[in-house]
Amino acid sequence: MSATFGVRLADAVAARGPLCVGIDPHAPLLERWGLPDSPEGLARFTDAVVDALAGSVAVLKPQLAFYERHGSRGIAVLEGAVVRARAAGALVLLDAKRGDIGSTMDAYADYLRPEHPLHVDAMTVSPYLGPGSLQPAVDTARAHGGGLFVLARTSNPDAGTFQHAVLGDRTVAQAVVDTVGGWNAEDAGPGSFGVVVGATLPELDVDLARLGGPVLAPGLGAQGGSVADLRRLFGSDVPVVPTVSRDVLAAGPDRAALRAAADRWTAELAG
Repeated sequence: MSATFGVRLADAVAARGPLCVGIDPHAPLLERWGLPDSPEGLARFTDAVVDALAGSVAVLKPQLAFYERHGSRGIAVLEGAVVRARAAGALVLLDAKRGDIGSTMDAYADYLRPEHPLHVDAMTVSPYLGPGSLQPAVDTARAHGGGLFVLARTSNPDAGTFQHAVLGDRTVAQAVVDTVGGWNAEDAGPGSFGVVVGATLPELDVDLARLGGPVLAPGLGAQGGSVADLRRLFGSDVPVVPTVSRDVLAAGPDRAALRAAADRWTAELAG
């Protein structure tokens, strides 16, 4: 890999804007598109999204669970889509939320290895087995120019049950942010390690000043988040990758309509 994920992400955002579009082919959405809830329907859905968006958006974020539920044929659909999306210039962030220890975490991190059939640019991971549990993924990302986004301060209603718990003088969420910031501080250039912070939070209750990497901010559109919320929460000093899914995917299956929906978000984010 000639450049780190942090550099590739910064370049993609500069060229295409910061929008990340989630690819979430759940059964009700396939039905809305007039497609069967089957590997064939999954393939038609995925092909349409990749063909419409991979040439224009910075990041595509397929949710692994919606492919796994179709077994090996579903994974095969995703493998082909990842290759085509990256060839068209989009970065692929695998929404896997993996978290384990030792050799198991090392195996999950194989998605970041170039020889893996489902090689992606970055993946989401969960830190709740402790910061050391993620070290195999950090090492693999560094070795192969990949990136990680670590769950930190999500905006689901009961997230604070764990994320607001206090460790000494800081919350668990802040400890996650500080850990990721420490990884970025060891490397030169734009950080390849980011955190997930919801775009629908009533207020930002973690300090991102020393993160040194990007923030993945899900929740735009159907979940209630807006561009104004992004500016309210993050200002202009934090590199934010805002994520929208349903507001774009609902425009399908017409490819031109999908592209137009994504373009509207890109224009609003640039405004």
